[in-house]
Amino acid sequence: MSDRQLYPARSPAFEPRAIAALCADPRRTVHVVREGRPREGVGGGTIGVALDDGEVALRSANVASGYPLLATLPPLYPEWLGDRSFCEVHDVRFPYVVGEMANGITTARLVVAMARAGMIGFFGAGGLMPDRVARALDEIQGELAGTNLPYGVNLIHSPQEPAIENAVCELLLRRGVARVCASAFMALTPAVVRYSAAGLHRAPDGRIERRTHLFAKVSRPELAETFFSPAPAAILEALVRSGQITAEQASLAQRVPLAADVTVEADSGGHTDNRALPVVLPLVLAVRERLARRFEYEAPLRVGAAGGLGTPGAVAGAFGMGADYVLTGSVNQSAIESGLSEEGRRMLAQAGMADVMMAPAADMFEMGVKLQVLKRGTMFGPRATRLYELYRDHASLEEIPQAARQKLEREILGAGVEEVWATTRAYFVVRAPHEIERAEREPKHRMALVFRWYLGLSSRWAIDGDPKRKLDFQIWCGPAMGAFNDWVKGSFLEPPEARTAAQIARNLLEGAAVITRAQQLRTYGVPVPHEAFHFVPRPLA
Repeated sequence: MSDRQLYPARSPAFEPRAIAALCADPRRTVHVVREGRPREGVGGGTIGVALDDGEVALRSANVASGYPLLATLPPLYPEWLGDRSFCEVHDVRFPYVVGEMANGITTARLVVAMARAGMIGFFGAGGLMPDRVARALDEIQGELAGTNLPYGVNLIHSPQEPAIENAVCELLLRRGVARVCASAFMALTPAVVRYSAAGLHRAPDGRIERRTHLFAKVSRPELAETFFSPAPAAILEALVRSGQITAEQASLAQRVPLAADVTVEADSGGHTDNRALPVVLPLVLAVRERLARRFEYEAPLRVGAAGGLGTPGAVAGAFGMGADYVLTGSVNQSAIESGLSEEGRRMLAQAGMADVMMAPAADMFEMGVKLQVLKRGTMFGPRATRLYELYRDHASLEEIPQAARQKLEREILGAGVEEVWATTRAYFVVRAPHEIERAEREPKHRMALVFRWYLGLSSRWAIDGDPKRKLDFQIWCGPAMGAFNDWVKGSFLEPPEARTAAQIARNLLEGAAVITRAQQLRTYGVPVPHEAFHFVPRPLA
């Protein structure tokens, strides 16, 4: 029996419903106590929970009203679920990130809302020209002027259009964007190395400090190793020769990781390897520990979790596995601040866990890369898959059998092949003339560009809400969307028009804290009922 006793002002909770009620408020200090005598050598008695409204003292033989004290759990706040250095370095209240959704679906408005909520949002710059990204920065920086609230912008790997990738990087540096999320990178490029190195400098006390913080989104341990390692010397030397970074910055870049924040992307919407988070996250955490020892970095390396995070239980599980922060995607696409059309958000709000599929990606079509999209209510997935089959099986548009070509034009493209090619040619003449030159030499590449016309515009139709193209909406979506919809059913977050990104985030984090508290108590032997692990969404300030 414990030598320390709790003499509470009110009776402890030993009944399941009362225990569940105490779990629901993780911000209160609670004591784990025992009622009744333990069995010799094996413990025993009934274990319960008492609030911190009594007095703890050494057991007294003269006082019989005390309870043996087994443990004391201090307050638990959502702010404390992740690694403290994340909030300190990035000047945020919560270890929570809203990920970039391409084509501006993570809008400037959404980014501003998250900054004001004490979190980080990344503008979805993927697929946008630099002038469109600049207009978004005008809005974000104008709204946040004078606040020092953090925000970020996406830098997406663009193997087909390296000039645009470089131009976006140049823009972000020129506009003083302090946080960039690098996504879909399969190999390092000069642009991503330049952004990381350009903000390095020596502090007065000799420490290396960053003005530019690179987040890297990865789905494989080997890519995590790349970003947790110093930048390659060859790329740094080339950047110095071209005058894009200084020799001092190149020298400092060889002493720090390319990115101090690496997000493990599991089974997410959009580009994904469909990895299970409990499999890949521990592998990347092990990479982090190995490289931290190898390079003896001064500052900590952080690992975030993304993909499949649509419920408080999933968020609590990610933190429980060791994630330093979490990043959500699909669920924010259904928020009113997202750039998706009202009809697209309504479709997402009806999705179930299994209402997703893999389909060819527009940006890496010829490489066979796929992304995860919504299946329910749209024919985009099957139609895009049919396009890739035609591309795989034929050497040119002219080789496609007449019947198949007519079906292609009627059911998928909605226009004649030559009409689509004329539109595509006019687009690439301005954006990437080398694509046209290659298409004129290689008929198969011409076919790919025609098919990419459909793949590219289908996401735009979903953003614009084009009613004539509803069956062609390309909406990036992972199974977390269905889990989220099931969780919020019957709550204030069920209607699409009530979903704000801040309320989604706050409820996920609050619920994760409640579930974490319930699990803490269960590990101390408290008979926590199953209902304590279910958090019902509610408006949170």
